[in-house]
Amino acid sequence: MDSLDPLEPFHRTGEQRTRRLTILGLDEVEAEVTFDRVAQLAATLTQAPLAMVNFINSDRQMFRGMVVPSPSPEDVGDIDGGGIPFDLSNLPREAPGDYGFCPHVVAQRSQLALDDVFAYPRFKGNPLVNDLGVRSYLGTPLIDHTGQILGTVCVADFKPRVWDNRIKDSMHKLTATLLSEFKLRDSLLAQQQELFAVFDPAPFPIMLTAGPDHRLRYANGKQGRSFGRHPQFSPARKVLPGLDQVGVFRAMDDALRRGQPVTLPKVTLSPYDSETPQHFSFMCTPVRTSPGAPFTGVLTVAMSTTGQAHGDAESQAFAADVQHRFEQFGPGALSDGIPGQ
Repeated sequence: MDSLDPLEPFHRTGEQRTRRLTILGLDEVEAEVTFDRVAQLAATLTQAPLAMVNFINSDRQMFRGMVVPSPSPEDVGDIDGGGIPFDLSNLPREAPGDYGFCPHVVAQRSQLALDDVFAYPRFKGNPLVNDLGVRSYLGTPLIDHTGQILGTVCVADFKPRVWDNRIKDSMHKLTATLLSEFKLRDSLLAQQQELFAVFDPAPFPIMLTAGPDHRLRYANGKQGRSFGRHPQFSPARKVLPGLDQVGVFRAMDDALRRGQPVTLPKVTLSPYDSETPQHFSFMCTPVRTSPGAPFTGVLTVAMSTTGQAHGDAESQAFAADVQHRFEQFGPGALSDGIPGQ
C-alpha cells in the first residue's frame, strides 16, 4: 500500500542526497558566489522578493544562494501596501530538513507552483507561512547530470500571484544552467584522484579533509599505516583521536580559519607502523575544492623528523610541492573567481 506521507520519498532518499552533496563539496551552509548569482537571476526573472538555491541533505536545508529584500523600517509589516511582513535581512542560510515547501519538490521530483498558499489546505499551515509571511511559491527541482536530485531553485512572494508557463519554463532553464557547475566539480574530483594516485605511494602521511569538521576526502597509504585507515568522509577529528590530542586538528582549524598554511613542529607520536615514538612536523595548508568557493579543505602533510637535522625545512618543502601540484589539477580550482570571469 502506498505511504500516506507525501514526504516519504524525500526521507527515503536523504542518505543518497547527503552522500552526493558531500562528494560535490556542497554539504555545508556557506554561501557561494555562483549560487548567489543564480538566486539573483531567479529573483530578476520572476520579479519575486525571495529567491534561493537550496541544497537539501537528510537533516537540513542549506541556502548556498539567496536573495532577500532589504526593507526600510516603514516597509516592514506593510504587506497590503506592497511591503514585506518581516525584516528578513538576517535570515539564516539553513533550515530544518522538512521545513517549508522545498522538501515537497524533492519528494515529487517536479516543479511545484503555489499561486496562493491559502488555496491549498495541505500547505496553508506550513510554518513558512507564519514565520516569513510567504503567500506564493515556485520551486524547481535541482537535478544533477547523474540524475540525483540535490535540492531546489525556488522563488516566493508575500502576496498571491500567478506563476505562468513563461515563468515556469524560465525557471527550468535557469536551474539547468547549474548542470555545468556539477559537471565541473566532478571533473575536478576526477583530476584530484589522478593527483592522489601520484602521492599515494609517498613515504609521508598525507590527508585531505573537507569542511570545519574535517571529513576525510583522501588519505594516502602511509597515512593509513601510521595513524589508522578509515572510510572516506569519516569525521577525521573523531576517528584520529591521537592526532587530535597532540594539536593537529587545532592547527587545521587555524589554517582553515585564517586561509594560510600553519605548521605544527616537533610533535611526538607513536605511529602504528613503528615500534618507537617518532617526531613529526605537520604542515596544514588550506585549499579550495571548487571554483569561486571559500577555503573548505585542509591538506595536511606529516614529515618524520626523527634523526633529521633539517626536518622542518624538508617538511615545508615537501608540503609546498604537494600544494603546488594540487593547484595544477584543475583550472581555477583554488582561485578567487570563476574561470573566464
